[in-house]
Order: sequence, then structure tokens, then C-alpha cells
Amino acid sequence: MVDAGRVESITQCSQELPQMMAAAADGLGSLAIDTTQLNMSVTDPTAWATAMNNLGMVPVGLPGQQLVSDSICVPGFDPGLNMMTGITPINPMIPGLGLVPPPPPTEVAVVKEIIHCKSCTLFPQNPNLPPPSTRERPPGCKTVFVGGLPENATEEIIQEVFEQCGDITAIRKSKKNFCHIRFAEEFMVDKAIYLSGYRMRLGSSTDKKDSGRLHVDFAQARDDFYEWECKQRMRAREERHRRKLEEDRLRPPSPPAIMHYSEHEAALLAEKLKDDSKFSEAITVLLSWIERGEVNRRSANQFYSMVQSANSHVRRLMNEKATHEQEMEEAKENFKNALTGILTQFEQIVAVFNASTRQKAWDHFSKAQRKNIDIWRKHSEELRNAQSEQLMGIRREEEMEMSDDETCDSPTKKMRVDESALAAQAYALKEENDSLRWQLDAYRNEVELLKQEKEQLFRTEETLTKDQQLQFLQQTMQGMQQQLLTIQEELNNKKSELEQAKEEQSHTQALLKVLHEQLKGTKELVETNGHSHEDTNEINVLTVALVNQDRENNIEKRSQGLKSEKEALLIGIISTFLHVHPFGANIEYLWSYMQQLDSKISASEIEMLLMRLPRMFKQEFTGVGATLEKRWKLCAFEGIKTT
Repeated sequence: MVDAGRVESITQCSQELPQMMAAAADGLGSLAIDTTQLNMSVTDPTAWATAMNNLGMVPVGLPGQQLVSDSICVPGFDPGLNMMTGITPINPMIPGLGLVPPPPPTEVAVVKEIIHCKSCTLFPQNPNLPPPSTRERPPGCKTVFVGGLPENATEEIIQEVFEQCGDITAIRKSKKNFCHIRFAEEFMVDKAIYLSGYRMRLGSSTDKKDSGRLHVDFAQARDDFYEWECKQRMRAREERHRRKLEEDRLRPPSPPAIMHYSEHEAALLAEKLKDDSKFSEAITVLLSWIERGEVNRRSANQFYSMVQSANSHVRRLMNEKATHEQEMEEAKENFKNALTGILTQFEQIVAVFNASTRQKAWDHFSKAQRKNIDIWRKHSEELRNAQSEQLMGIRREEEMEMSDDETCDSPTKKMRVDESALAAQAYALKEENDSLRWQLDAYRNEVELLKQEKEQLFRTEETLTKDQQLQFLQQTMQGMQQQLLTIQEELNNKKSELEQAKEEQSHTQALLKVLHEQLKGTKELVETNGHSHEDTNEINVLTVALVNQDRENNIEKRSQGLKSEKEALLIGIISTFLHVHPFGANIEYLWSYMQQLDSKISASEIEMLLMRLPRMFKQEFTGVGATLEKRWKLCAFEGIKTT
């Protein structure tokens, strides 16, 4: 008995069924199924079952009749897939082919149908629910994970359902209602993924252990990944082999192998050398034989005849060169004539532009036309100038290459070719003669060097020691002379310094006398007249001015003591050296540094130079007793600060 509410829902479905069937027919139009099979009568029980299935209701089984017709449901789930389209199965991921339908339009959802098997039935999920999710497909995937199996499902039932997707190589079933199925090919996995979301019911039982919702997903198996890697390596090998074949095909052919020398081959080669077309090939063979060392007393005459026949081609080559030169000259002449024609046409065009820029025609053009004409005129003048320069360059080259022999006829040209060949032979003989002469000169030089080495070996040790003693004596004499010169310079410097000191002393004494007299005069004036304090200040200012003037004169005298540019350079170097050494340096350390720059300088000369400049350098004593040491320091910056 059928429930009353269910009957009412069935009647409502029967009223809405034509619209749903039309929408389903429009949505399935993109599939590779004949749409005429979907035009079914409303009174047909198969249509009732399809409508109930689309609404998410369990279909009512009719006794002795199939729930859904073979035209809509997949009968037996044949792997050949010719039950719907009659087309042999291809990769199911290609839209419109195989079990997987093409991507539907966005506004129409894919309608899955009921699948009947011998021991079970597969019901699709509610179309309003979202499609089942899948993980990212591993490379070379041939194994699927099937979860949600009924508890009473056996391997035979699983194989019955999934073997219609393709050949199954292995089924690994677990006790927890899931299994792993490995197929023979990768495209069969896509057919199995299509069954994800179906509810599986064993027979007609309504027990929970006999039903379950299938979840089919990609599985990551080591065997699949290993086979995929093997295929990738095989493809890489094939690609390398293909590239190697392509490279071998595009590689230029290797030169032919050169045969070994024999009298028969030599006779054939002599004939080839006489032939102009085979000369280049034959000359390479002759060269290789000579380089191998095939020439001996027995074969020398034969090789000489081949070399002579090779020399006979020199005249032919020179004649070919002359003909090519003549062709090149003709081509140059043709190019020059064409260039002159182009240049005359450029001149005519420039004349047209110049005529159009005159006032008679220029006033009748608009501003835009005048602008265009001016631009065209400038462009054509530039091109004309470039062409004329090129033509003048060609003419200059011809004038430089011109000679008296160019006006001769063809027989004279042949004679000129013979003369050039003789000149080339003479030049080669000259070079050979020069090389022999250079070798002779080299041998003479080697003999002279050997003689000199023998003479040096025959020298005795006494002569060597005498030479060394003479050199040492000469060096000591030079050193003594340098020391005498330095001592004389130092004496002269000391004399000049003494004279300067005497002059300064006399000058200071005179200043002191003058100051004493001024002081006495001022005291008397103060005592007698009683002048104000301002007069005494003026007198003090005068005395200070005199003292400053005296100091400036002394400084000028000392600065005049720098006699040469060399002394100024030494002062600069010594000041930088002492500035780097703020604690000072003794005269030996300073002399060792300066000797690296000037080997002739002495320590006494440096010390005299430092003593002459007391405002720049000062001498200090450090240490006690035996460790007492004189150090020179730079005090020029202190003098600047005090002033």
C-alpha cells in the first residue's frame, strides 16, 4: 500500500515532470547521447522513477519491471561504453567522450542516473548537495580509495561494480568499510571517480549494514609513482635518442678517409691532379701523404712528378684571378654608371624643389604645403650629398689604383699575369734566402757566445779578486769624497749661522741701548713735566712695535737661510714624519728613514737643518743616566696656537 501523502507528492511531480524533462533535455544536449531517447511519456513507470530519483526520494519498485529504462540508466555498466554513443572509449577526461560527461553549462547541473548491477544498486546523491571533493591527483595515479562501503560488501561485489570502469589488477579491502582498487590504466581512475557520492544498496535490503554512501578519491601508491617515473625516464631516453638522430642528420658529413700510399693509388692521384675538377680533393691526399712521411728514395721521383703537376695549376689559378678581377672591375663600372644616373635624378628633384621655393610659385602654396616642400627639399639634398660623396670616393679609389698597364689589351694582360707569377716566385726565393741568412747569423752569434763563455772559464781567480779589490777601493774613495763634501757644506753652514748670530746679537744690543735711553728720557720728562698716563702708553706701544719689528726681521733672516729647494723638500718630509711620531724621534731613526729616500744624505746635515728652525723643531732629552736620549719633536703647531 502506498501512503496518501506520497501519492499527493507523486501527482505534483507528474504535473511538474514535463518542465523538468525539458530542462534535463536542454542540459544533457551537450552530452554524447541521443536526445530523442529522453522524450518519454508521463504515464511510463520509468519516468515516475526518474522523477522521484531527481527529487531525492527512494523510488517505488514495480513488480516484474525495471526501475529505469536502459536508455537512461547505464545497463550493466559495460566498459565498452557503446551502450550510449556507439563510440569506442577514449580518455574519459576529454569532454564529450567516455563515461565522464563534458563540463556542463553553469546554469544546468549534471543529472546522475541509477546504476543497476547483479547484486547491488547504486543511487545518485541529491543534486542540490555539493559534489564530493577529491584530493590533488598524484602523478601516474592508477589507484583509488573507496570509502563508505556497506559492512556486508565483499570483494566480489566491489569487483562487480568497479570492473566496469576498466581492468582491475588488485583490490585491497580493509575491515573498516574501505578498500583500495588498482586499475590497469590511468583513464580508468576517472571513471571510478564518477561513482563518488552514489549510495550503494545490496539487493533489496533496507538494513544499515547493506547500504553505504561511496566516497571515491585518488590514492597515492608507490607502485603507481614508480611506473610513472619509469615512463618519464623512457620518454626522456626517447627524446634524447630523437635529438641525437636529429643532430646526426644535421651534422655536416665527415671528410672521406684518405687511402694509404701505393704505386697504383699514386698513379690514380697523378691523373686526378691533372683534372681541374678533382684537383682540390687530390691535393689534400698528396699533402697527407707527404706529412705522413711516405716520401723515400724509391718514391721520390713519383712524388716530384705529382708536385710538378700541382705547380702547373698556378698559371690556371692566376688566369682565373685575372678574369674575376676583370668581372669585378666591370661590376664597379656598372655600379658607378648606375650611381651617376641616380645622382642626376636627385639633382633634377632638388632643382624642382628649388624652383618651387621661388616667390612666383611659393606664394600660391599654403603653410602646410610649404612646410612639407621644405622638409622634402632638405631630405633630398641630404641624400644627394651622400650619393655624391660616395661617387667621389669611388673615383678617388680608381685614381689611386690607376696605372699605365690598365689601357693594355687582353694579350698584354696575360703577359702581365706571367710577370706577376715570376715576381711571386722571385719573392718566395728572396724570403727563403733571407731566412737562410738569418739562420747563419744566429749560428754565428751562438759560436761567439760559446767563445766568450770559454774565455770566462779560463780566467783565473786572481784576476777576479783584483777586479773586486779595485771595485772596493773605488767605492771607498767615492764614499770619502762624499763625506768630505758634506763636511765642507756643514762648515759653511755653521760659519753662516755664526755670522747671523753675531749680527742678531749686535742688533739686539743696539736696541737695548736705544730702549735704555728712551726710558731715561721718559723718566726725566715725567719728573719735570708730569705727563699723563696716555703718553707713557704711547711710549710702550712704540717699544713693543720696535721689538715686533725686530722679531720679524729675525724671522725673515732665518727664512732666507733656506738656500735650495732640496732643503724645503727635506723640511716638509721631516715635519710629516715627526707629526706621525708625536713622542718624537732620535736623529738616527730619522736619518735611517731619510736615507731610504736619499742615500747621500747624512745625519749631521739633518741635525743642522733642524737646529736652524727652532720654531718648527725642538730638542728634548728623555731617560736618565745611560738611557739618556735626544729626541726631536715638531712644535710648529704650538707656535701657531700661541700666536
